[in-house]
Amino acid sequence: MWIKLFYYLYFTMKKPFNRIPPLDLHGITYKDVQVLVEDYVLMNQAYLPLQIITGNSQSMKNRVIKALKEHGFRYRIGDTFNKGYILVIS
Repeated sequence: MWIKLFYYLYFTMKKPFNRIPPLDLHGITYKDVQVLVEDYVLMNQAYLPLQIITGNSQSMKNRVIKALKEHGFRYRIGDTFNKGYILVIS
């Protein structure tokens, strides 16, 4: 019971911080990732933190990280329970 309560509080407490819907890269080809990430982050940089859902693909994460580094953004990969997203911090 405590575990269910923890998960409920954890995931509901995170949602108010996401003012902009996350960029979900499921189903996106690798060649399109660079442009999509750049557009999403540059257009929404006033609303940081931003969430980019990558899934568990290390190749997808590497491409997202490359795009973020090219523009000088700081990021964090997932959290303890879910490593399938990248949080753009600043």
